[in-house]
Amino acid sequence: MYYPPNNYPYPYTVNPYAYNYMRNSYWPYPNTNNTYYLQNNLRAIELKDYGPNPFAEDINEATLQNNNFRTALWTGSQFQITLMSLNPGEDIGLEMHPDVDQFLRLEQGQGIIQMGKNKNEFTFEKMVSDDYAIVIPAGTWHNLTNTGNVPLKLYSIYAPPNHPFGTVHPTKADAEAAEEYM
Repeated sequence: MYYPPNNYPYPYTVNPYAYNYMRNSYWPYPNTNNTYYLQNNLRAIELKDYGPNPFAEDINEATLQNNNFRTALWTGSQFQITLMSLNPGEDIGLEMHPDVDQFLRLEQGQGIIQMGKNKNEFTFEKMVSDDYAIVIPAGTWHNLTNTGNVPLKLYSIYAPPNHPFGTVHPTKADAEAAEEYM
């Protein structure tokens, strides 16, 4: 039996013509919707708050594209998705959400997550890196610090929403200033 060169030896490699067709140049339809592409030929995702409308995008690519400290990607009545980028040595900042459960997913970089019921005593501390998931129960003090030498890229899901619709904080200082007014 003949196998194309990119698909040999079957089944140990993936046929690139059938795999992830929307991310490469094999997409058979013309670009008629004015989309933009990054240098690596991936489609650029417009980073804005799409909520509460239906939404489907590659969350990994959106997270990696984000260079702001915080960008709200989707805000609904029950939960919210935000993208974050922490520079080397930067942290989210010690915080606690009394009525908000939070889920973090790291897509790039490494850091340390610290959590505890008391602001001055962390009972949970763990080194984390890309592909880690972090769950922060409501009422838990927490902080995430970038310990690597590249930006720590992550997305966060808040239930219920924690930031106003359309939130964009280019820097941590902008985020802290905005929270002073809340």
